[in-house]
Amino acid sequence: MSESSAFNLLDERIQHYIWSEGWTELRDAQERAAPLIVTADHDVIIAAATAAGKTEAAFLPALTRLLQHDPVDELIVYISPLKALINDQFGRLDRLCEQLDVPVWPWHGDISSSTKTRFLKGPKGVLLITPEAVEAMLCNRGTAVAATFARTLFFVIDELHAFIGSERGKQLQSLLHRIERAVGRQIPRIGLSATLGDMTFAANFLRPGHGPAVHLVESTSDAVHLKILIKGYEEPAVVRAPQPLSAQDDEAESDEDEPANNEMDASTPRYVAQHLFQMLRGSNNLVFPNSRRQVEVYTHLLTSMCHEQHVPNEFWPHHGSLSKEIRADTEAALKQQEQPATAVCTNTLELGIDIGAVKCVAQIGPPPSVASLRQRLGRSGRRKGEPAILRGYSIEDAITDGSGIGDQLRLGTVQMVAMTQLLLEKWFEPPVTQGLHLSTLVQQLLSLIAQRGGVLAADAYAMLCGRHAPFAGLAPKDFKLLLRQLSVNELILQDSSGLLLHGRVGEKFVNHYTFYAAFATEEEYRLVTSSKTLGTLPVVQLLTAGQRILFAGRTWLVMEVNEAEKTIFVKRARGGAPPMFAGGVGRVHTRVRQAMRAQLESDQPVPFVDLKAQGLLNEGRGNYRRLGLGTRVLLDQGQHVLLLTWMGDDVNEAIACLLGQHGLAAAADGPCVEIQKGKRSVAGIEAVLRQVADAEVPTLDAMLAAAKNLEREKWDWALPQGLLRRSYASLHLDLDAAVRWVRAEIGTE
Repeated sequence: MSESSAFNLLDERIQHYIWSEGWTELRDAQERAAPLIVTADHDVIIAAATAAGKTEAAFLPALTRLLQHDPVDELIVYISPLKALINDQFGRLDRLCEQLDVPVWPWHGDISSSTKTRFLKGPKGVLLITPEAVEAMLCNRGTAVAATFARTLFFVIDELHAFIGSERGKQLQSLLHRIERAVGRQIPRIGLSATLGDMTFAANFLRPGHGPAVHLVESTSDAVHLKILIKGYEEPAVVRAPQPLSAQDDEAESDEDEPANNEMDASTPRYVAQHLFQMLRGSNNLVFPNSRRQVEVYTHLLTSMCHEQHVPNEFWPHHGSLSKEIRADTEAALKQQEQPATAVCTNTLELGIDIGAVKCVAQIGPPPSVASLRQRLGRSGRRKGEPAILRGYSIEDAITDGSGIGDQLRLGTVQMVAMTQLLLEKWFEPPVTQGLHLSTLVQQLLSLIAQRGGVLAADAYAMLCGRHAPFAGLAPKDFKLLLRQLSVNELILQDSSGLLLHGRVGEKFVNHYTFYAAFATEEEYRLVTSSKTLGTLPVVQLLTAGQRILFAGRTWLVMEVNEAEKTIFVKRARGGAPPMFAGGVGRVHTRVRQAMRAQLESDQPVPFVDLKAQGLLNEGRGNYRRLGLGTRVLLDQGQHVLLLTWMGDDVNEAIACLLGQHGLAAAADGPCVEIQKGKRSVAGIEAVLRQVADAEVPTLDAMLAAAKNLEREKWDWALPQGLLRRSYASLHLDLDAAVRWVRAEIGTE
């Protein structure tokens, strides 16, 4: 370490720790971040690959600064999007900090009140906390905020990308801003992330209004070799007898032998599960289907195969509806070294929980985004000299006379190939940073009132909407309009002195623990067996006694549904279907759709797909040419017409809104906008499209006046209609791009 300038900056006790851990050198991110952090006068973003030492890059110099006072009397606040990540980081930091005599305090809903009380008596050391727990602290201990955070050295924000462009991200910006206003100074912020599309967006998020002053540490020195194979499958129109796997199915994996199996089920998911079973057993892996429902399907199939083969189970479920005990069992199975384990999971294991070395990441169907795929793949190839391995599985329905354009073009396979190619080109989606998130403004106003015991309207506006504030840009007249609507809804009231207070309804909301989360959550039932909670199911899932379901990778018989206690009692059984869960795949970016079109227009083979996937891709390319889609944008489908834009969801939704202004019933549908014919001919629809291209752009109020489903965020119901439309449009519509596309492709120029 003698050649490391960063090492020499660290406290001597931390240097001893590094030697005792057997480190021979600091990682690139650690070398570059240390001189920026140790002075405690810079905002810094550290972006590096998974397992590149980002946590240490932040904490080693931050703790060095903390140790300048003996005894320690200052505070580092680490903010995480996940409780599980806090628990994980506590295990990593506590061992180091114990040697430094620095207390580490985990703080979330599962931490005892006695631990929290001890911290509040002497807020020093390292506090590990979620945004929701910070919110609760400000609401319930508002008068003590200044004292609690008075000697804070740093805010360390982990998984920064998970916050950018979300309700929680806007909430986090507001919480940090309010704390800084309470203590009367700026506190240096350190953002950590493995996935950031544009560092400028990230810097502006970390320090709104001062993004150019944020120091950027973007390490690319930890790149690993990638091995990628996408396998194609076709779901038959009529169930056929099972066939053995062809020896050429895995031709692209010439380094691995795949045995054929003559006893596979005809169901395509079972074919996929069989391949996973053959390829993943004996090592640690992550499998990402695209929904909690599919997690249950594949976990059940894989655990059943272990049982059928009389081998120990190696497959474990992990998603947000499972109890924390079941999720912890899966995480423990991945961490222990004695037995191999594979988690079948949602994005709950996409973030940085330390689960040890993972050999392979499997993705079933197109991922939610390229950024998500990059984050997932970062879990693999963490051991020195080992490649990162991605196994993709694309399932297409057999084409019949009634097949839609999506099946004919094999869009699932095309999208998966396009996203993988963009991953290899090191492109991924920029965050959506223009969102107003006025729903979160409602929450933050109610929280600010709780923190201060009341607030003047002018002070609330300055705090939340003023220059460099989290909701900067909302005009005073719009804030007044919001206050009037909140008063109508009895969320707030104003006393004779002008002080804003909680109204009758607002007080009930703020005094309930669900208030602290900025995002909406579904009402759920607990799923219980023998007094043990398995997890939760959304209320929208219709269940009756005698029904069989899959959950936690096992089958259960519903014995009783207790409506009053929102509890479903079950016992083990055979057979069953996976429950319905909310949520789905992510919104698709324009760059992805354009890459899909480029794949359809190409005649080049794709090097990272097997013969079946290449065949599906070729089939899609052939139908693309047969339909003449390279030169046409309208496709007659009988009762409706498809407007093929190959634009992202935000553009297509905006185009549908523009068409609605001219009397066309339209809706975004993948790379298309579906237009109902009604009594119009295709020529009549073309004429209306030209009118849209030549017309002035309507106002948002006019364009969204007839829309009935704009309430997407938690507090949207409380917004006046005009602000609701603006907030929705800022998050879901790209009107400028929509107008440009219509005028370029349809216009008469």
